[in-house]
Amino acid sequence: MSTEVRQMFSSIAPRYDVTNEVLSFGVHRLWRRTAVRLSGAKEGSAILDCATGTGDLALVFKRKVGTSGRVVGTDFCAEMLEPAPAKAAKAGLQVEFQVADALALPFADNTFDVASIAFGIRNVDDPVKCLKEMARVVRPGGRVVVLEFGQPTGAFGALFRFYSKTIMPAVGGLLTGNRAAYEYLPRTSAAFPAGDKFLELMEQSGAYSERAAHPLTFGTAYVYVGTVR
Repeated sequence: MSTEVRQMFSSIAPRYDVTNEVLSFGVHRLWRRTAVRLSGAKEGSAILDCATGTGDLALVFKRKVGTSGRVVGTDFCAEMLEPAPAKAAKAGLQVEFQVADALALPFADNTFDVASIAFGIRNVDDPVKCLKEMARVVRPGGRVVVLEFGQPTGAFGALFRFYSKTIMPAVGGLLTGNRAAYEYLPRTSAAFPAGDKFLELMEQSGAYSERAAHPLTFGTAYVYVGTVR
C-alpha cells in the first residue's frame, strides 16, 4: 500500500473513532452488525478482519464467535491499531491484533472460516489481488465479506454527495486537523466500483463460487459476500 495512504491514516488515528461516530451519525455500527450477520460466522468460528483500524468490526465478530472462536485483526498502519487492544480489553474480549498488509497476509492457506474488510479495500493498491489473498486464507466454502461505501442515486444520492463533498471535509478537518484526509475518503468512495461493478471484481479474482451484494441505507454502503471455491 502507498506510503501516502499510510501516513494519512496515521495522522487521523488519534481522532478516528470520534470522527467516524460524528460523521456517520452512528449508522456504521448497524452496518457492521449486518456484515457479521451476513458472514455466517457462528460460535467457534475463526475470523480474520483485514484493515481492522481501531478494531470495531473485530470486536463485533468476537462477540458473535464467543470464547471458543478466534478473531485476528490486522492493519497496515500501526498507529491505527494502537487503540485496538485496549478497546478489546475494556470490552472483556480476547482478540489478536497485528500489523499486516492485506495484499500479503502472514497466514497459511485455509486458516479461517471468514475473512472481512470494512471500508478498506478501496485503499489497497490492487483490489482484485486483495480479494484473492483474502480468499487464500479462508477454507473452501468459507466466506469473504467486504463492507464498503456505495454511490446512492436519486434525491438521497444528491443529498449524500453534498454531505460528502461539503460537510465531511469541514467536520473531519475540524476534528482531526487533516481536512485533506476527509476530502480523499469521500472522493475515493465516489470513484470505487460499487454494486454489480464490485461483483465483477470478485469474479475477476477467480476465487469465489458465489457472490452477492447487499445494499445498505439506500445504497450508501454495501456488504459483499463471496463464498470461497
